[in-house]
Amino acid sequence: MRATNTAPAAGGTGTGQWSPRQWALLTVLAGNMLIDALEVSVAVVALPAIGGDLGADPTSLQWVMSGFAAGFGATILFGTRLVERLGRRRVYLAAVSVFAVASLAGALAGAAWFLIATRVVKGVCAALTAPTGLAIITSTFPEGPARNRAVSVYSLFGASGFSLGLVLSGLLTEVSWRWTFAFPAPVAAVLLVAGLRLVPEQPGKGGADGGRPYELPTALSLSAALLALVYGIGHVPGDGWTAPGTVGAFTLAAVLTAVVVARERRATHPLLPPRVLRHPALRRSAFAAAALNGSYLGLLFVVTFHLQTLLGWSPARTGLALLPAALPLALTAAYSGRMVQRFGAARLIAVGYLAPPLGYALYLEATVPTRYATDVLPTLLLLGAAFVLCFAALHLQALAAATEAEPGVASGVYQTAVQFGAVLMPALVAALMSAHRTAPGASPAAALAGYHPALVLVTAVGTAGLAVSLTGLLTRRTTGATTP
Repeated sequence: MRATNTAPAAGGTGTGQWSPRQWALLTVLAGNMLIDALEVSVAVVALPAIGGDLGADPTSLQWVMSGFAAGFGATILFGTRLVERLGRRRVYLAAVSVFAVASLAGALAGAAWFLIATRVVKGVCAALTAPTGLAIITSTFPEGPARNRAVSVYSLFGASGFSLGLVLSGLLTEVSWRWTFAFPAPVAAVLLVAGLRLVPEQPGKGGADGGRPYELPTALSLSAALLALVYGIGHVPGDGWTAPGTVGAFTLAAVLTAVVVARERRATHPLLPPRVLRHPALRRSAFAAAALNGSYLGLLFVVTFHLQTLLGWSPARTGLALLPAALPLALTAAYSGRMVQRFGAARLIAVGYLAPPLGYALYLEATVPTRYATDVLPTLLLLGAAFVLCFAALHLQALAAATEAEPGVASGVYQTAVQFGAVLMPALVAALMSAHRTAPGASPAAALAGYHPALVLVTAVGTAGLAVSLTGLLTRRTTGATTP
């Protein structure tokens, strides 16, 4: 018999004891969270190999990175409504199934557009499984130590996925880049089989009993607007700002955005209630997180081509070289909540955000010949420190700021902003790299100089995120000064 919503007390206690079934369920959910998080980074190191095999330039290759984020970011708010109407179990298992199929299809792709399409589909699936997995945990594990430990394990697997993705991508690309997209398929299939037995039922609110409407036109318009915007950005270097395709893409993005705004204003149950955006701390956290995530991925895009194209490094060596920026977060994720409680989110964010602009500025000074220890490693270590201090603090600050709103919607807004940053920055960076790409046979110094405009953009975005995060300290002091 499958577990139901009354299962949280079965086999578990408020003292943190878990039943074997709870252990097995957590293993399935955490495993799925791991491969979802891994997908964010698994394509990074493989990009040069993919480009060489499929004949794709940087503006096309950035879609392999940002396609996953586009699917995730455009679906997260709609996914909450979908789960509400159809039920957690049904949506979760369907998303895992499609994820496995899309992984295998991506590995067999013979053209860049098809690979990109599978990445978008996998992003949509991750937008359904990641928050739904957390919701299943909160309804299955009793409140108290048991639930806290389960959430910590779930978050730890998510934080570790990015680091693991860099390593696996490097190692598997040594054989073939296709393995980087194929290996999640059997893992997802195993998780699906186990999930069929373990994931508890939770009836949805569809049909005659009501529930809020899907708002599918709004979700589709938002997705199409984002894709049109990125398409337009990618066509600027080759076609120019005034080309029909470029103008058409930007116009379509603007029109669809207007459609989304108009529908949300008229909707009885909007995907994004206006009251959620009235909280300054939520807006501040969302922008700072988008800037941090976007500038970081933009830098990784540049560094990957720098190390493999200019320095001739292998994919495996490149993956290991990027770990100093990702591994610290995985090692400290379990302590992030304690750090926020002790020092406060605003302080941690302000201090942590000093590191990215400094790191980006240091990378701008890289020389030829490039030395990893002095030209690359300091930047990666600074980014690692930034994520240790800021990653959890930004999310917790966003949620705390929206206590009067629906927590799920507030979290969805935050995650949407994070993913939009991951979509737009690689697109802009790739466009600048293509616009300033040197001719074959150019000197290494000239090729490195061609990366500078992209790095200047990354630095500017990181600095903007720092400026916004510092306003949190000013707001906190003003509030404290006026509070008796």
